Amino acid sequence: MTDFAARYRRVLGRIQEAAARSGRDPASIRLIAVTKTVPAERIREAVACGVRDVGENRLQEGLPKREALADPNVTWHFIGRLQTNKAKKVAEAFDWVQSVDRIELAHRLNQHLEAKRLPVLIEVNLNAEETKSGADESQLPQLVDALAHCDRLELRGLMAIPPLLDDAEAVRPYFKKLRELAERFGFKELSMGMSHDFEVAIEEGATMIRVGSALFGQRQHI
Repeated sequence: MTDFAARYRRVLGRIQEAAARSGRDPASIRLIAVTKTVPAERIREAVACGVRDVGENRLQEGLPKREALADPNVTWHFIGRLQTNKAKKVAEAFDWVQSVDRIELAHRLNQHLEAKRLPVLIEVNLNAEETKSGADESQLPQLVDALAHCDRLELRGLMAIPPLLDDAEAVRPYFKKLRELAERFGFKELSMGMSHDFEVAIEEGATMIRVGSALFGQRQHI
């Protein structure tokens, strides 16, 4: 068994245990392998082990990887901060965009879509952190309304990157808050939880978890 296969098996086990604790079906939780700085050959190994969802933070890094893999069975998620001048290429190259955080970006993505509809999530800045992207909670009604008028975008739910805390339990209130916001607007998809805290996120209702180091080891610079 390769190092990745062993890590992948451990992560799947953690997902199953967290789902069991919260009375959920593990199949309802989508594992997104975050491949920032991970080369295409390692992503290919991950796909061979069963990974079907890949998350990339940067267009200039993700685009050549997608082209190198050219696998129609893999769903590519854009999960990083997105500049409006890159919206066209992201809309064309990715299957999901999880980081819509402003009306201008939504309109730009929508105008560049022709042959497909694009599922999107609104990224919420839960703690008003200046160093992080994401819409403020107070901006959500206006952004949700704007997305409802974007005929080529499918608003599926919310995404958040809570503060990085050593104690995963300390992150629980942020996951709970995102779930309550999703319930308020009737959304079904919740993208929250990373390598160190995804079990808590699952217990609070995550339908997507974004896992990098638990699958690929500590990040390497490329």
